[in-house]
Amino acid sequence: MFDNLKAMGALAGLMKNKDGLRAAGERVKRRLTEVRAAGQAGGGAVRVTTDGQMRVVEVVLDPALVRGLVGDPPGAAQAAELIRDAVNEALRQSQALAQREVAREAEALGLPEIPGLGSLLGPG
Repeated sequence: MFDNLKAMGALAGLMKNKDGLRAAGERVKRRLTEVRAAGQAGGGAVRVTTDGQMRVVEVVLDPALVRGLVGDPPGAAQAAELIRDAVNEALRQSQALAQREVAREAEALGLPEIPGLGSLLGPG
């Protein structure tokens, strides 16, 4: 309970410094466009890279996988599953990176750990 009161006090103090809070938000946004997370599936046959804003920035398919897709519906279904798995892994990593960036900025602003703050960006 006292931790929650301390957090509320820190937030109230922070609200007095709206310019600092706005600048911190901009720093986090900028860093999240720069960070990259990679996911892979099928032993690296499919690799996906996302940024900290949970956007897919690159998909790489192994040439052998692509050759196996031509005229092979089961192979295409398997490739789709691998792509889905790689994207989901990369997004999980992106969420974890985003949570770390927000926590780092909160710490720099002198905020105590705020319960549930990380969950705003999804599971880590």
